[in-house]
Order: sequence, then C-alpha cells, then structure tokens
Amino acid sequence: MKYLTRTERDLILSAHKLWLESDGKDGKQADLANAQLATEMWAEADLRGADLSGADLRWADLAGADLRGTDLAGADLRWANLSVADLRWAKLSAADLRWADLSGANLSVADLRWANLSVANLSGADLSGADLAGAKLSGANLENTKR
Repeated sequence: MKYLTRTERDLILSAHKLWLESDGKDGKQADLANAQLATEMWAEADLRGADLSGADLRWADLAGADLRGTDLAGADLRWANLSVADLRWAKLSAADLRWADLSGANLSVADLRWANLSVANLSGADLSGADLAGAKLSGANLENTKR
C-alpha cells in the first residue's frame, strides 16, 4: 500500500486536472494505484481516467464524482459514498463494494466482473450494458435499477 502525504495527493490531482483540461498535452494522468486513500473527501471531483486500481478507498466520499473510464479494479470501496457518481466505462472488476452507496450512480458499460456488491445500495443506479459476470449481489438493494 502506498502512503501519500496531503501535499503529494494535491500535486497528483493538480497535474491530473491539467492533463484533463489539455486533452493529455500537459500535466499527468493521476496514478494512485495501491494508494491508501481511506476517508478521502472527493465529492464531485473530476477523476476521469485516473488509475485507482487496488487503492484503499474505504469510507471515501465520492458522491457525484466524475469517474468515467477510471480504473478501480481491485479497489477497496467498502462503505464508500458513490451516490450519483458517473462511473460509465469504469473498470471495477474484483472491487470490494460491500456496503457502498451507489444509489443513482451511472454504471452503464462498467466492468463489474467479480466485484463484491453484497449489501451495496444500488437503488436507482443505471446498470445498462454493465458486465456483472461473477459479481456478488447478495443482499444488494437493486430497487429501481436500470438494466
């Protein structure tokens, strides 16, 4: 697990913002793979295309965040708030999403293969075109999901 200081995280996110704004010409795509990011407050953050694979994001607040195309494969997202987050095309294979709040999230065309969504709140989420092969959904709230 990578431990980053607040300053290091801020520099990575600033470079990522510049990378997004310049269409990849300047800055640098965020690499937060295997980082310890539990309890981070990133509500409504723009993390499109970031590498958060294997990251510890337990209890993180990512409500309304733009996570399109983000790599969250193998990430620990237990108890994370991902309500109304945009996770289209996100890679969440083998991610641990137990007890996560994904209510109203857009997970269309997301890769959720082998993800653990047990007891997750997916009410009102858009799962159209999502790959749920091997995903665990026992006890998940699937009320009003779009499939």
